[in-house]
Amino acid sequence: MVPASEAAQDGSSLLKITLLGIVFTAGYFPTKHGAATFFKRVSTTDTVQVAATVQLSEPKKQKTIYLTFDDGPNKGTQNVLDILQQEEVNATLFLVGEHVYGSRQQAATYDSILANRYVEVANHSYSHAFHNKYRKFYKLPESVYEDFRRCADSLRLRSTIVRTPGRNIWRTDQLSVTDISSSSAAADGLKKNGFTVMGWDLEWHFNDSMRLVQSTEEMVNRIDSMFTYKKNRTDGHLVLLAHDLLYKDAKDSSSLHRFIHLLKAKGEYNFAIASDYPASAQ
Repeated sequence: MVPASEAAQDGSSLLKITLLGIVFTAGYFPTKHGAATFFKRVSTTDTVQVAATVQLSEPKKQKTIYLTFDDGPNKGTQNVLDILQQEEVNATLFLVGEHVYGSRQQAATYDSILANRYVEVANHSYSHAFHNKYRKFYKLPESVYEDFRRCADSLRLRSTIVRTPGRNIWRTDQLSVTDISSSSAAADGLKKNGFTVMGWDLEWHFNDSMRLVQSTEEMVNRIDSMFTYKKNRTDGHLVLLAHDLLYKDAKDSSSLHRFIHLLKAKGEYNFAIASDYPASAQ
């Protein structure tokens, strides 16, 4: 075999040096697994190249779900707390002031709520609209404000976010929505006095027997659809209304647990508290 000429050898060496220079100048190259391999620059005395693999961060999820539970504390609240703790997801409980002081069990449940790191406490009025007398309640805007203020004071709430009993009302810096016009004055009064009113995009309904109407799978599909077709009040954000009283039953409690588990498994949803909602003033 005829040896390569000196010119050919010099050209080959020059090509190798040039390629190595490109690699070391860039400092890394991407791998097929989505990671980047970084090389330590070596001195003339080094005999070994040191490589360190750094996993690139995952893209941030663009869809956020706000799990909210109304009317506690009651017999189903502890089951809700246990599920949130096990699944390690955030939620907001809109509490009724009178319910906290209704019994020793409810007071003890309130202590458990405060101790749960995944839960935010918000205001659902003190009397729940004069014990569900909605028409009378919303005819008196000053009384509405006083009822929410009493709840905030009695529970020493730091959050100024409220939800109106029996009404899907929004009053934030970006949203002003009233489902029943006769409640507008009361809602405006709450906003004027420093409260942020949060309604909901989707409700998990229940029947007269206090059982869930929609199945777990149906609710998951509804959430997917609302994000896909942008039916939410704020794009990329969905507020779900549920009622913790329903989850005192083992079957319905299991439905809630599976619901959260299925949403988490999709890998595309964040779970946030109400105060993280866009323009939710504190």
